Amino acid sequence: MATQDNCCSVAPYFQIHAGKSEEFRLICQKYVQWSAREPGCLYYGFSFDGDFAHCREGFQDADALLAHIENLRPILHEMGEVSTLVRIEIHGPEQALARLKPALAAMDPQYFVLEFGFRRS
Repeated sequence: MATQDNCCSVAPYFQIHAGKSEEFRLICQKYVQWSAREPGCLYYGFSFDGDFAHCREGFQDADALLAHIENLRPILHEMGEVSTLVRIEIHGPEQALARLKPALAAMDPQYFVLEFGFRRS
């Protein structure tokens, strides 16, 4: 049974720099506000374990994820000023990942091909 789900999800993990937790959280709030205005964003949020953070992101398809990158482009540098990107995963159907690889290559993500699943509307 192959999937008909076109959702693409992103899972970046950040190590927050010492003494920068409050600044990081303020940036998170801004990122959530900017992402909330994207019609193709299914969910977006941050979770924490001390000074380690994870951003949980889901998009309708590859086009929605590419639109998200463009939406946040003016402020993406802010996160790098207060944290280090430790790891990033991209999950989605094979054809979607092929479209995303050129735009995300500089981040050196690990790609996971979605083979089985469903999505409720």
